[in-house]
Amino acid sequence: MVQAARELLAVRSPLDAELMVSDMIGAWWGRRVRGGDVEQVLGEGLVDYAAKAGTPASLTLLIALAYLGTARQGAKAEGAALALMESGVARPGWADRVGAVKPTGCYVSRDAYGDQDTVVCTFAYSGLDRHALVMVVDYNMRGMARDAWVSSEVEKLLEQARAEAEANPMLLFEEIEPQQARALLESAMKATGEPKTPPPVSDSYSAYHAFARSRLKALPPGRKRPAPLHIEAPYSRERRAMLAAEFLASDAAEHLSDPSAASRCADHIIDYGCEQDFSRPLRVSPTKCETFLLDWLPRKVMLSAAEQEAMPHVLSAWVRFAARRTGLPEQGLKATLDGVWEATAKFPEAYHDPASLGLDQGLLDRLLPDGDLSALARRVFAFPYLQGTHGDIDLDLLNPADEADRRTLLEIDHVVEHGRADYEEHLAWHEEIASRLWEGDPPQMWEAAQRLLDLGHDRHDVLHVLIEIAERIGDDPDELASALDDIADIPDEF
Repeated sequence: MVQAARELLAVRSPLDAELMVSDMIGAWWGRRVRGGDVEQVLGEGLVDYAAKAGTPASLTLLIALAYLGTARQGAKAEGAALALMESGVARPGWADRVGAVKPTGCYVSRDAYGDQDTVVCTFAYSGLDRHALVMVVDYNMRGMARDAWVSSEVEKLLEQARAEAEANPMLLFEEIEPQQARALLESAMKATGEPKTPPPVSDSYSAYHAFARSRLKALPPGRKRPAPLHIEAPYSRERRAMLAAEFLASDAAEHLSDPSAASRCADHIIDYGCEQDFSRPLRVSPTKCETFLLDWLPRKVMLSAAEQEAMPHVLSAWVRFAARRTGLPEQGLKATLDGVWEATAKFPEAYHDPASLGLDQGLLDRLLPDGDLSALARRVFAFPYLQGTHGDIDLDLLNPADEADRRTLLEIDHVVEHGRADYEEHLAWHEEIASRLWEGDPPQMWEAAQRLLDLGHDRHDVLHVLIEIAERIGDDPDELASALDDIADIPDEF
């Protein structure tokens, strides 16, 4: 990268320099490295290496990193750059203008479904080199930023967005306050995060990530509501129940033949909108309905046979009910109903009923008392002995959700270790890990366990690694999550 930075010596525009360096450091965005955080290992390592190189090319890189890097990288790069300049290393002509931008306007293009916002933030260097940062925020992906790019043809970009909105009743284009844009995009970039696995973002996102992160700091801060701009207040349980009752009493639901199954299906639809879509259960779109029916339900909810049969019909009725309440244009209602119809044909195949896989219904009831289908694998991992007998103990009668029964199940799992001196303390730690796996708290624990299992390690060895980390870290949830994220393999000493 220091060698590649030689190209920066020939650049005249600070914008070109910033985009080039953003692209360079985007090479490691979202990557995992052993030995620590990637931004520390590679990012700060690059700053240290460039400082030692002491060349004009390395100085240009440090100047750009002082603006584009993380807070730690920026502080180190600024100090190193000042030291090189004081020693007489020549700096480029654009050095004084890096990051010296002011916002000139912020806009959002929003579809009537509420699926996504395309946010356009424009900037200029003292009135010159005006350019636009464009970011796409996807609310069907938890409000994450999934695409970003930069355009120097600002007026053409804005005029095209206005023309599209005028021609399409399903689009809205408007100017927003810079504070709103900053809050919205900071929330979106946080949702995208620094992922442990490749996120569903565009190929260009990593190249513009550092540029976008730094440009947002040029927007004024404010206590504006985060993304989406039209977010609602959280729904209480009582409010959710009232909404379900209004739906079931509406004309849209009058044709549903199984009121009991329809009620439970409506609860799932409302819960999805409240918990996965920023408290917007009444927002409907083809993409949202397809994601709910073919992705979220098969992963998260254990439906009865009656509910599996009723769900597509209830979802169609909900679309009609919600569209009336929100004023979705007729064009949008028709497209959403068509989307539900298409997804309905795929639903039986997408929804793999655990009972169809040969799992005993009683066992499923014990493992999933909350109906959280996504918890099945980690709970089976935590409690592998749930059927048959052990001595005079009938395992089919033990409930892993009950504290006393949970202790008995873990004692059976550790019969061979009963004679160890620290047996009680050791078993207590296994109870701690089993309880965390049961609840999925933190989620990084099951993710770490799966990585180790995928490498071929024994289940009990994996549990002992989790115990060692939990015992060493203590009660700090953030440190525990971070330590679990860093596990790439079982250390040799295990």
